[in-house]
Amino acid sequence: MDISKRSSFADFFVICSGENERQLRAISSTVRAKLSDEDFIPRRSEGEAASGWMVVDYGDVIMHVFDVDQRSYYQLEDLWSDGITVLSIQ
Repeated sequence: MDISKRSSFADFFVICSGENERQLRAISSTVRAKLSDEDFIPRRSEGEAASGWMVVDYGDVIMHVFDVDQRSYYQLEDLWSDGITVLSIQ
């Protein structure tokens, strides 16, 4: 999601979800490994798979990894609805 016109702290949100802790860990670790291979190191990360929400800050891109319930509760897509959806995979 392109939030560059609305945000001063990031240009893009990547918002994804998994159905259980194992999937959340797999999503996060795979993205981190692939980006690390390209020399992209996160500035900061918060959360654990057990909490249902992990955030990884790459500067201009912030990745949110939710479980299904947390994603529904926080509704970031609605909160940032004036952002532009760049890609949606369902």
